[in-house]
Amino acid sequence: MRVQAGALLQADAQEPLVAGADRAGAGGAGLRRVFVHLATDKDAAAWRRAWEAGTLVGVNEETPYGYGRAERMGCSLAFARAYPENPAVRFLRLGLRVLLGFDLLHAQRQGRALAEADVVWTHTESQFLAVAAALVFRKRRPKLIGQSVWLFDRWHRLGPLRRMLYRRLIRDVDVLTVHSTENLAVARALFPDKRVLHVPFGIPSERVTAPVRRPCRPLRVLAIGSDRHRDWACLVAALDGLPQASAIILSGTAPRRLARSRPNLRIGQARSQAELAAQLAAASVVCVPLKPNRHASGITVIQEAVLAGLPVVATATGGLEGYFGADAVRYVPPGDPAALRAALLEVAADPEAARLRAERAQARMVEAGIGAEAYIRRHVDISREMLNR
Repeated sequence: MRVQAGALLQADAQEPLVAGADRAGAGGAGLRRVFVHLATDKDAAAWRRAWEAGTLVGVNEETPYGYGRAERMGCSLAFARAYPENPAVRFLRLGLRVLLGFDLLHAQRQGRALAEADVVWTHTESQFLAVAAALVFRKRRPKLIGQSVWLFDRWHRLGPLRRMLYRRLIRDVDVLTVHSTENLAVARALFPDKRVLHVPFGIPSERVTAPVRRPCRPLRVLAIGSDRHRDWACLVAALDGLPQASAIILSGTAPRRLARSRPNLRIGQARSQAELAAQLAAASVVCVPLKPNRHASGITVIQEAVLAGLPVVATATGGLEGYFGADAVRYVPPGDPAALRAALLEVAADPEAARLRAERAQARMVEAGIGAEAYIRRHVDISREMLNR
């Protein structure tokens, strides 16, 4: 779930940022007080400034991940804030985050907002574990939705002390949510007494570019993302057998050395949404090469490509096929450069078939309700259900 933002806006240390409705009116008209606890670099005020400046890269909107939509659904909304830090305090906070695996000090700083909330939403395990820890000794605790992305991929690699700590904290999570059916199965096996729900992730999907037949000679491959499960080595190996293709990787984590002695490959980063849009407009196909995972890695980029009207070639892993079937996205097995090369050659050989897949992918987003609206609506519905029990 990729985003690049500008410098953090130093926020007022007294009041949580409220999106729209006055908190004083939270008890009226069925409004619920929802606190959205995000990482320090997702400060809502800084996000808004970056969005207005066009420096947020990807399909975004005014509030982080579209959570602000919840206000139109009857919620009084507040976001976690980033606070000014001197170097010593920052070193302490980050050191504790490395030790625990979550940012406890950031959550503790949101004490007043947590105390006022009826429900807390989180975006990854780093946030829900931190909130659960910050609330351990509180008499009044809000309901907590713990959204997980990477935790269950790496659970078997956690040491015994972390497993014990995380199990204790997850006891205080009211509902665990995941983005893929693969993670759903793992989470339910690990926590059979815990309510675990599948909540598909979605980005703002209101703006759609109709698919057109893209020029494919030469084939222009665009690959985007900085997720830890991107398999750049597989893509590079596939490109080595495609002299008639060129590729651009936009990533903050792809090793720049991969582009050495490969004139058909360039690695960089998009610094603005306009730059990313230009790259999407020039591409023939978006490629999402992935290592095996359980959390639907790559789903943000796939949705962005689909909305831009581009055909997609992706690795079949992480539960992606639950979002888009093989008729909408051309899937290949993990770690198979030859299969990836063959799929890219198919796009070059038959751009009309690729365009039709892109059309079906857009239709799938509409039919299945894939997008930010359904994603946020699901959070609202779960919250109301918990509070009405």
